[in-house]
Amino acid sequence: MWNVLKQIVRTGIVTEPAPQPTEADTSAVQRIHQDLLDILGQALTIRQVDAGSCNGCELEIHALNNPYVNIEGLGIKFVASPRHADLLLVTGPVSRHMEEALRRTYEATPEPRLVLAVGDCGCTGGIFGESYASCGKVANVIPVDATVPGCPPPPIEILRGILGVVRRRLPAGRR
Repeated sequence: MWNVLKQIVRTGIVTEPAPQPTEADTSAVQRIHQDLLDILGQALTIRQVDAGSCNGCELEIHALNNPYVNIEGLGIKFVASPRHADLLLVTGPVSRHMEEALRRTYEATPEPRLVLAVGDCGCTGGIFGESYASCGKVANVIPVDATVPGCPPPPIEILRGILGVVRRRLPAGRR
């Protein structure tokens, strides 16, 4: 154990420091939070559904919850039940086995519900397309409000997609 501690002391900190937020970043965060409150009257709650993905998009979605991105600091949180969700975040091509489950999840989400398809597979069916085992893109199964392309898309693009969908609910003067 002492050898490990000596190695740590010799090596030092090898990661780069986190960027410091600027005043513009702080005001943007406050504006986003206020937009969410204006639109929903509460925090935005998301139910994430993996409809048959390779988990690449899920890794990027998990990165939204890390301290660097801190999506919960914006008033956005993930929930376990679609009955508590405002938005469905769907990844992957919809496998035939997940088709009915995705429809039921969509129907269980209260109005006004939003759907965001994430990743190339969710947007277009990706390399899997439509086949005996895959329904293809999410829009083939449930209505989709917006898409975030990429294989996988970076966390910042997923956040932009979420905020883009939410901003559509704003009155025309506030967009």
